[in-house]
Amino acid sequence: MADNTAMLSLLGLCKRANKLSCGHDAATGAIRSGQAKLCILSSDSSQRLREEMQREITMKKSDIPLVVSDSTMDEIGHATSLRSAVLTVNDSGFAKSVSKLIKTERREENEC
Repeated sequence: MADNTAMLSLLGLCKRANKLSCGHDAATGAIRSGQAKLCILSSDSSQRLREEMQREITMKKSDIPLVVSDSTMDEIGHATSLRSAVLTVNDSGFAKSVSKLIKTERREENEC
């Protein structure tokens, strides 16, 4: 399993910078308002939630990336102080960095 510490640390920084929407209602609101730049689902999120978030993004006719993290709700909660299965990153710079870290972690996991 990939080490997701860097990504979780960056999510904590996003939270402190007030650029993170955690939880179903906050994430949905960020997607609908156009603030969301990246939507992240925890590894233990339900299939129903994944489909619902995909529908929200599709209905908005947005190109917001939707990724399923290797991190669980508990790990995300520890990093952000908000236990949640879904969150959005609401800043382009943070979103790009988080996406890059997730891709790097997945690449490292596949190489093992």
